[in-house]
Amino acid sequence: MRKTRGAPASYACESDALDAEILTIVDDWHRHGVGLDEAVFTDLALRLFDYQFRYDRPYAAYCSALGVSPAAPPRSWYDIPAVPAAAFKDATLATFDPANAALVFDTSGTTARRAGRHFFETAALYDAVLVAAFDRFMLPDGARLRYFNLVPNPDERATSSLGYMMRRVASERGAGPAGWYLRGEALAVDALTADLRAAVAARQAVCIAATAFALAHVLDHLEREGLRFCLPPGSRLMETGGFKGRTRVVRREDLYRRLGDVFGVPQNAIVAEYGMTELTSQYYDDVLVRPNAASACVRTKVSPPWLRTRIVGTDGKALARGTVGALVHVDLANRSSCIAIATEDLGVRLPESADAHAADGIVLIGRESGAALRGCSLDAESLLRQ
Repeated sequence: MRKTRGAPASYACESDALDAEILTIVDDWHRHGVGLDEAVFTDLALRLFDYQFRYDRPYAAYCSALGVSPAAPPRSWYDIPAVPAAAFKDATLATFDPANAALVFDTSGTTARRAGRHFFETAALYDAVLVAAFDRFMLPDGARLRYFNLVPNPDERATSSLGYMMRRVASERGAGPAGWYLRGEALAVDALTADLRAAVAARQAVCIAATAFALAHVLDHLEREGLRFCLPPGSRLMETGGFKGRTRVVRREDLYRRLGDVFGVPQNAIVAEYGMTELTSQYYDDVLVRPNAASACVRTKVSPPWLRTRIVGTDGKALARGTVGALVHVDLANRSSCIAIATEDLGVRLPESADAHAADGIVLIGRESGAALRGCSLDAESLLRQ
C-alpha cells in the first residue's frame, strides 16, 4: 500500500486498487496484445471520474459548474467533462498533495503565461505506459538501438517529460550509452555528427529522437556542410512534435523527405510521436506496424487501448468521420490528475471506407496557419493534402 503522508487510508487503498487495475491492462496489452472493449473502457473511465471528483478539488469545482457530478454522472466516457490543457497552468490538478509527487513535468511554457505542471503520484504508471507503447510502435521488431537524443537531458532539466521518457527507453532498450545533444538551447551538431559516424563505422543501428524544430536545424547544418549518412539497417528517427511557439514552420512532408535523403533511411523509418505533458500516454504514427504503410499517402496516429480520443466541434459534440475537429483525450493512466483533457489540436478520423488499418487511427492536422476549421468536412482529395 502507498504511504501518502496526510492521506486517509481509504484514499490509499482506493488509489492502489485503481493503479493495479490499470497496470494489469497495460501489461496484458504489452505482453499479449489484449485490447480493451468499449464497455470495460467506459466502466473504468466512469469510476475514475467518480474518484477524481472526490479527490481532485479544482476538477470537482469545474465539473460542478457544468452540472456534472456523481449525483448527475456522465453516461459514458464521451460525456466526462474535459479540462482544457491550459488549466494545468492555472490550477494544481491532482488527487493528492503535490508535495509528495514522484514525478513532476512542466509544459513547454511557450506563451507569456507560466508553464503548467503535471504531478504524478507514482512513477509506476508512467514508466509502464511509456515502455509498452514505445515497444509496440517504435520497436515492433525488438531492435536494440543506440539512442541519440536531441531533447532535454533530464540531468539538466528534470521536469522534461520527453527527456525522462528517452532516458528510460535508452536504459531499458538501448545498446550502449545514450547520446544527448541539446545543451541548454544549443544543439551540439558536431558531437552528433561524430557519434553518427562512429555508429555507421560500427554498423550499429540508431534511433534519433528529436523535435521537428531541432531536426530542421540539424538538417540545415548538415546540408550546408554537404554531409550525408547511410545509417545502418534498422535505424529509425522519432520526431516528437512540431513548431508550436516557433517563428519557423516546415512542412512535415518536406522535413521527412530531407531526413530520408540526409540520413539514408526509408520514409517508414521516420515515426512521429504525439504526446502532451498533460497526458501520461502517447500516440504514434503507425508506419512501423501497419501493412503497406510505406506506400500510404496518409499517416495515421494510433494509441494504446487505454487512451482514446473524441473529435468534437465548437459545441463540444462528437463529429462524424471525415470531419475536422478539436481533439479531446481520455487517458485512463492519468489516474492522479484528470483523465479527460481538451486540446486546441485539430484532427480527423478517416471514413470507414478507407484502409481498415488507417481508419482505426487519427490524422493529426495540427494548429499551423491555414489548418482546416473545426467542423469542416473534407473529401478524400483534400484530406490527402493535409
